[in-house]
Amino acid sequence: MTARWYPAGFALATLGLLAGLVLPLSSEPGPGLAARPALLAVVVAAALLFMLAALLALWRSVASIPLGLTGVGLGCAVTLVLLGDADIAGSAGPGFWALPLANWLAAALVVTRLAAIEPRRELLRRVHTIAIPVLFGMFVIYLWEAVVRGFGVPAVLMPAPSATATRFVSSLPTLGEDFMQTFVRGVLSGYAIGCGAGFVVAVIAHRFAFLGRGLLPIGNFLSALPIVGIAPIMVMWFGFDWPSKAAVVAVITFFPMLVNTLAGLAAAGDIERDLMRSYGAAPAQTLFKLHLPAAMPFIFNALKINSTLALIGAIVAEFFGTPTRGVGFRISIEVARMSLDMVWAEIVLAALAGMAFYGIVALAERATTFWHPSYRT
Repeated sequence: MTARWYPAGFALATLGLLAGLVLPLSSEPGPGLAARPALLAVVVAAALLFMLAALLALWRSVASIPLGLTGVGLGCAVTLVLLGDADIAGSAGPGFWALPLANWLAAALVVTRLAAIEPRRELLRRVHTIAIPVLFGMFVIYLWEAVVRGFGVPAVLMPAPSATATRFVSSLPTLGEDFMQTFVRGVLSGYAIGCGAGFVVAVIAHRFAFLGRGLLPIGNFLSALPIVGIAPIMVMWFGFDWPSKAAVVAVITFFPMLVNTLAGLAAAGDIERDLMRSYGAAPAQTLFKLHLPAAMPFIFNALKINSTLALIGAIVAEFFGTPTRGVGFRISIEVARMSLDMVWAEIVLAALAGMAFYGIVALAERATTFWHPSYRT
């Protein structure tokens, strides 16, 4: 989006807010914003902020960003307050929908303009990197809330984020048990076994080339096995508790680690290998001082891939037999009960755990491979 569209965009957002002042808020007869002085004042303030942002955008001033963001916050707050009215929730009218549309346009302009800024200070760069996805995610949740409650979507089809958040907070003990069963026991143990085995086998296969040619087809075969096919077998072999889930995770994480580690061990150049031979280095010295450092980016790439695969594998495996706890077990049970808010609470739990796991691996990668060109500024 070019800069010349920013003033026009904020002007359209202002018109959208002003339309919400005159159009009916509900499809049923009822009071409009004029009968709600406090909300009326907030909407007018948001419209004024959008107008100021449009004027500052004409001068290409970055001050349009905080003004536009404040206006979006005020508009979103008014929308959420209006959804608390039983006459509006489920039967929202054009005046109500004008507000989310105006907020959506202004938020898109703010995030786009914010993304175009390149801070010079390191701290500001980090804040800038985090702020954009956070603002985008918050506004997506806001739109989800407005659409679900504004149209009166039944909770058995799509619960509102507020309902999911309420259920999440009220079910923390249950979610804690599920987290311990699925992630701490099943995911972490299987992840360690699968990644460790893949790494060791890759090192051996790199040392003995005939093993690499023989093991890669087997590893490729294992990676092609569907989770829904091997999960029941692992349950029969290892029982209904977490060892069977760890076995599934180990199987699906083995091949990515094997392939990436082999590729990384082979990444060292001919000149470096010749140099090690000229120094009379032993195979172990060459491995630890040349091949493993060169393979570290590849190894961490496999660890990051496996951090998401492991969680998916453990949850799917729990659909085929598990004790009365676990994320997969809870999802299958609550879906049968038509309790979609609890299902979404479990999905949020799994997403948070997966993001945290991936983030920890990424931080470890940055601390270990800081010398890699991808981290140079």
